Amino acid sequence: MTSTSKNARIAGFLYLLLNIVAHEWLFGLGIVGDLFSGTLCIFVALALYRLLKGVDQSLAVLMVILGGVMPAAIDFFIVLNGAAGLILMHGADFLSVFDKRQRDALAMLFLRMHEPEIFAAEIFWGLWLFPLAILVYRSRFLPRFLGVWLIINGFAYLAMSLTGLLSPQYVDMVGKITFPALLGEVVFVLWLLIRGAKESSPSGNKVVEPGR
Repeated sequence: MTSTSKNARIAGFLYLLLNIVAHEWLFGLGIVGDLFSGTLCIFVALALYRLLKGVDQSLAVLMVILGGVMPAAIDFFIVLNGAAGLILMHGADFLSVFDKRQRDALAMLFLRMHEPEIFAAEIFWGLWLFPLAILVYRSRFLPRFLGVWLIINGFAYLAMSLTGLLSPQYVDMVGKITFPALLGEVVFVLWLLIRGAKESSPSGNKVVEPGR
């Protein structure tokens, strides 16, 4: 297996794992999932950086910031809110100044912040796809249609994020409209996992990994 194809498969595997975890914590499956998701964001971005830095290093760095550092920071912030909610629900000696109803109300406040925080995170889910899409489009070892689809995917995330923050009653409708666009990341991950990437031959021509 060539080095480029190997890097592609590593990035694809980590990206797939990120999406699995992300969908779990979208359904509220726990603080551990949030921590793991935030950490995995960084490793996914670094794996893709390793794969694509030769195309344009500045864009690759921007991709890491928007797709690794910022989403991870939001994930960790979500964890703090979740932990605060749990502390309030379980009670502690220093919370005795609040009665039960007050603690429950505060806990609900922290827990309900989860949804708007997800909408805020979606901004970065969308923005990071733009440098990634440009890198994929210019790479010459990945098909250009993936880059185009990723750009569309980025706009879809931004539409969902802004709708969730400004007009949450329309989130479901926008989600149904943008669903085909959101498959761009899925197709990208599957391509990296199954097809890998082309490798440059010594003569400068592109060759496909043997057996492809």
